[in-house]
Amino acid sequence: MMTYLGADERPLETGWTMLVTEAGRYATARDVHRPAARIPAPVPGTVASALAGAGLFDPEKPHSLHDKDAWYFRSLEGEEPGSAILRFGGLATIADIYLNGELKLSSTSMHQAHDLEIVLTGRDEIAICFRALEAELAKRGPRARWRPNLMDNQGLRLVRTTALGRMPGWCPDVHPVGPFRSISLIRAKAGLDDLSIRSSLAEDGTGTLSVSFFLRETAGNLRLGCDSREVAFARTAEGRWQAELSLPDVHPWWPRTHGEPKLHDVILDIDGMRHSLGLTGFRRIEIDRGADGEDFALLVNGTRIFCRGAVWTNADILRLPGAAEDYAPWLAKAAEANMNMIRIGGTMCYESPDFFRLCDRLGIMVWQDLMFANFDYPVADEAFIASIDTEIRQLLSATQVSPSLAVVCGGSEVYQQAAMLGLPERIWKTPFFAEVLPRIVSNVRPDAPYVENSPSGGAMPFSPNAGVTHYYGVGAYCRPLEDARCAGVRFAAESLAFASVPEQETLDRHLPVAPVHDPRWKARVPRDRGASWDFEDVRDHYLGDLYGMDPARLRREDAGRYLDFSRAAVAEVVTETYAEWRRPKSTCNGALVWTLQDLQPGAGWGVIDSTGKPKAVWHALKRAFRPLQIVLTDEGTNGLDVHLLNDTAAARNVVVEVACLREGAHPVVSGKRETLLAARSGETIACTDLFGAFFDTAYAFRFGPPSHDVTVARLLDGETGVMLAEAFHFPQGRTTALHPAELEVSLQETEGGWMLELSASVFAQSVHISSETHDAEENWFHLAPGAKRRIGLRPMGASGESMPAGTVSHLGSQRRFSF
Repeated sequence: MMTYLGADERPLETGWTMLVTEAGRYATARDVHRPAARIPAPVPGTVASALAGAGLFDPEKPHSLHDKDAWYFRSLEGEEPGSAILRFGGLATIADIYLNGELKLSSTSMHQAHDLEIVLTGRDEIAICFRALEAELAKRGPRARWRPNLMDNQGLRLVRTTALGRMPGWCPDVHPVGPFRSISLIRAKAGLDDLSIRSSLAEDGTGTLSVSFFLRETAGNLRLGCDSREVAFARTAEGRWQAELSLPDVHPWWPRTHGEPKLHDVILDIDGMRHSLGLTGFRRIEIDRGADGEDFALLVNGTRIFCRGAVWTNADILRLPGAAEDYAPWLAKAAEANMNMIRIGGTMCYESPDFFRLCDRLGIMVWQDLMFANFDYPVADEAFIASIDTEIRQLLSATQVSPSLAVVCGGSEVYQQAAMLGLPERIWKTPFFAEVLPRIVSNVRPDAPYVENSPSGGAMPFSPNAGVTHYYGVGAYCRPLEDARCAGVRFAAESLAFASVPEQETLDRHLPVAPVHDPRWKARVPRDRGASWDFEDVRDHYLGDLYGMDPARLRREDAGRYLDFSRAAVAEVVTETYAEWRRPKSTCNGALVWTLQDLQPGAGWGVIDSTGKPKAVWHALKRAFRPLQIVLTDEGTNGLDVHLLNDTAAARNVVVEVACLREGAHPVVSGKRETLLAARSGETIACTDLFGAFFDTAYAFRFGPPSHDVTVARLLDGETGVMLAEAFHFPQGRTTALHPAELEVSLQETEGGWMLELSASVFAQSVHISSETHDAEENWFHLAPGAKRRIGLRPMGASGESMPAGTVSHLGSQRRFSF
């Protein structure tokens, strides 16, 4: 699309009204009467959000919008007459655009933007009709060679729209209809056609910035500037302006876990008038397939990165928003949890450039699936291919300055779906994903590696021990925790899905019903369509496995304890799994959790609930993802290994301490070591090396009764003694280490805000801080004896201005300690 410089661009956000009718009632805008039934409609927004605002749509009990036409109207009366551009950022999905009753443009893809050149008279009106999708979904296309069960309508493979709202058991049935991206009126001054901006980083640290375009207006002197350096543009024989700026020793862009996400302003100077083309970063991203060709690791600036994060769903399924203020709370929580990658999956929706700008600043890499999922798409249709070409070019052009775009993937589970149905590779591995899509991507973003499909690689596309996998061995398939190592995972683009229970404050406000027994509770639990189990069953399996309890009985007898153990179980599973995956000798190069956020209140997949409040699993991931980390792994008769990890750019003097405690309090054996942990490195130490003698830390030899019930490992700063990380091991299982610890709790006011100081004389498992006015910066953590923990308390809204109040509890006791 055209890039306008110095333009007067005004979003048309207010003044819209909406009329919903039966399908086909009005053929054109001229046929629409002026009924009083119109309601105000926000733009950007959706039909569902407008109806909900008028009290005509219940997001908790959504009704179908596929069988309705929705008309949007806005007067342009009073606008200055003359040439202008109407820019439509995104229309879902079959839309006709009218100006003064005359059809000007039709759109058939939710994933495309449009510029409409018009001449205003000062007495104009826009009308947009979003046609009922029912007829489109009923059309017959080329015969599908396989039929997925994920979506509720097979006709979706022929329509370029999102699967959100159309996946029973996965998300609410809120159908996306309407102008979900901004509509703007542009008065242009200077325009750049076919703008190309490419930034790269060579192995010697030299950055290169290449910019080219066609300029509609005449100009005498054009210069490109960046990082306090500049170069002149030259004009080719075809009339294209181009420049290349070399930036030796430029400060590179790094993922947040491994360095600074440094950004640089790209400046275009036209005859002394300076224009910013956006902020970019210089980085080099490559895929390392390993010596066997079956590995999958991302190298950023030559450094192997362990990618960790989550799969994005949506900031608000009712509105499908795309503004920075909508994304910011979610991405800030991802950054706080030490995530360095977010995946936008093929079942979701393309997000706006604001999403990538925030990720650029936060140092979060984006794995971008193209919007293809599960279906057998009509890839032999030339019109379909032409539409896809436009769709992808628009996406990549709009984000071409963003260093956060790390991987572009052909789609989600297309290969897997067909392979699991027993179809041979020649059926599903088509030139569309292997040749057509990568060619389009490389033309616009040659700096972003392309992956054919997620998952793909190996004997089967979903095999975890080669390429990219969707790993649910630990999780949906209820495999033992050891499977995370046995499976030989190389890279999990999604993994570890559980029905994670929100904090009680969220449930009390938004879902005050009995867990499981009430159908409203069960309706919010995610499930695979047609399966005889859901993801609450998965969580219950691990609750029983970790704590030796009967989940059904616990739920009947003490629902509150059941929910607390449910929260803790998921936190413990992800802690153990990432400890395995991050150890230095692991085959795993990255794993993303399914998913970042819930789309409605309840025990959903998200690690953050739909209100924006982190769950217990988020706190566990925050610890598991620390750039400076210590983890323990049980190596059987080889004993307990301590793994030290330093992802940062600086070497660190650290102290390692390990103690084995009897009855959660008395050290049976202990040891410590001071070491220099090199930058971006890992180190493994056998516990016996720290003790100086044999000790059965893993209780593998079983020579007599066990001598301890928990092992505590600490990583301390070598200069200050401040604790950087902790890890725990339970040789007899977690139930044996459930001690009825008495907690000492004190509230302190500091210059930085309120702090909660906690200590215990006996090991306390899964300590939980609950407050209706403040959020705890750390939660659902184990508290070892002999050291005080200070936890920051953040105010929540206006109620947080008062002194914090709440309780502290832990799994070993039903007592609550007030503060």
